[in-house]
Amino acid sequence: MLPAWLAWESFGPKNGAADFDEMRARIERYRRRNGAPASQRPGDYSIGCIMVASPVFFPEELWVREPKGWAPNIVRGRGEDLTQAEGLRIFAECLDRAQHLGAPMLAAESEAPRYGEPTLVAPRLGQGIFRVSVLDAYDRACAVTGEHSLPVLEAAHIMPYASGGTHQVTNGLLLRSDIHRLFDLGYVTVTPEYRFNISDALAEDFHNGRTYYAERGKRVILPKVEAMQPSRELLAWHGESVWRG
Repeated sequence: MLPAWLAWESFGPKNGAADFDEMRARIERYRRRNGAPASQRPGDYSIGCIMVASPVFFPEELWVREPKGWAPNIVRGRGEDLTQAEGLRIFAECLDRAQHLGAPMLAAESEAPRYGEPTLVAPRLGQGIFRVSVLDAYDRACAVTGEHSLPVLEAAHIMPYASGGTHQVTNGLLLRSDIHRLFDLGYVTVTPEYRFNISDALAEDFHNGRTYYAERGKRVILPKVEAMQPSRELLAWHGESVWRG
């Protein structure tokens, strides 16, 4: 579940609307249809989000047979266990067909397309999903300060995407916007031991930074799921390549 404004900020027109006002109007229609009470601040209510990255569409001759007992009027609400029975069959057949088509979803991340089709800019694939995934991994709290005010929380890449970093949660930290900016500029870092460190260059360059130095040496807040915790190797890279130590 995401606030409507965050879904728009993360995915924009990919939500299926031309602008945020149109998106809110559509949501309001669904809410009225289902008897939900009107909201005084319609941008604040939570909505369900299904995030899809790099979808693959099979031509009709490669369609996969639906699972047994699948009714033609099912829209949502049914799932399949991909480790056994019909779920495993469908998953294996999808992988086989995707490989037959040479779909990039099967390639290693370093080999997969890193940018979408050029428009006015080259949009980063998966940026919106990365942000939401990092928010959820850190329980929507800044890793350094514990701040929960969602509008100022940002998903920071440890190794920037432009430098070869990925959109994996282990390459992310949830940081308050000002700390994110200092992290990207190398004035602060997180050590491989998960300690917050601050360069003396911050005081030397700006003759300030008292509020940040008060956090020096503090152990950062980590995701509860170990597999989502920031990569120690990438943190070491940041300390060696970006931090102004």
